[in-house]
Amino acid sequence: MTSWTEGLTEGEGSPFAGRPTPVDSADYPTLTYEVTGRIARITFNRPERGNAITPDTPLDLAHAVERADLDPRVHVIAVAGRGSGFCAGYDLALFAEGDMGASSAEGDMGASSAEGDMGAAQAADERAGTVLDPVVQARNHDPSGVWDPTLDYAMMSRFNRGFASLLRADKPTVVKLHGFCVGGGSDIALFADQIVAAADTKIGYPPTRVWGIPAAGMWAHRVGDQRAKRLLFTGDTITGAEAYEWGLAVDAPPPEDLDERTEVLLERIARLPVNQLVLTKLALNSALLAQGVETSGLVGTVFDGIARHTREGHAFARRAAEAGFRQAVRERDEPFGDAGRTVFRG
Repeated sequence: MTSWTEGLTEGEGSPFAGRPTPVDSADYPTLTYEVTGRIARITFNRPERGNAITPDTPLDLAHAVERADLDPRVHVIAVAGRGSGFCAGYDLALFAEGDMGASSAEGDMGASSAEGDMGAAQAADERAGTVLDPVVQARNHDPSGVWDPTLDYAMMSRFNRGFASLLRADKPTVVKLHGFCVGGGSDIALFADQIVAAADTKIGYPPTRVWGIPAAGMWAHRVGDQRAKRLLFTGDTITGAEAYEWGLAVDAPPPEDLDERTEVLLERIARLPVNQLVLTKLALNSALLAQGVETSGLVGTVFDGIARHTREGHAFARRAAEAGFRQAVRERDEPFGDAGRTVFRG
């Protein structure tokens, strides 16, 4: 007789008996995938660039999440980042500096392997001539030209769909944050079911100061109206410890204890039967989605494009083209006293 502690592939009468075992690992242009026991581990793998988001990131993430969702051995999906931080946001130098080969990031936090570079080059070729063509998008961001908001939406909505795979996945998703999780990096994290953050992690969306609106639209759903406005009206960031106090994170251990505490949570979730986890998540997500998550994402995505095409947005883009994106970000943040990786505590 099957025990409730056995997994889907274990015990007498398993529908997976005698079937091949899904792959245990895979490499993507922007991340790696590995299954250990009942846990699927997705790790952003562009440490030299602060794991900044490229057009490959949402596709890689969605594919890896789906891989884990379909693997009967997996009970929970863990997402983390290699290097000094979780994710520094979008690789915005692509547009802001007008250099299609440049690389920088929203939060000023900024290598793939040869195989990853080849994969990225192939993906770039597939995007050529489509609405995702980076040359097309750069032209659509030219202040001297006419902006087509639908081209902008076609690009940004696809980022959102990929990141939202963490919310839409059947199985629980847990993100582990360290160092920094800013700009578009926070869009990714806020779609997860559970956030564990090192106490000193820098978390927020500084681009609301100029040239950006959170496209995912998840802040109010995660921390409530007042606290979301407190962050987004100022572009300020909070620490992992403050995120825990606000209910954004479920745990905020000291950095040296982050791995251990995250593993404790993952192992406890993984003990439950997969069907229990799926049913529980579906039941809880029904309430979250009823709050209007889809609408918030739609509005956030459209307004993000508008914010990049205001007079002030164009001025920021011109300054980035002149002085470099990192310098423009520094000038944006220095008046608030939180340029770089420090956290404002006003």
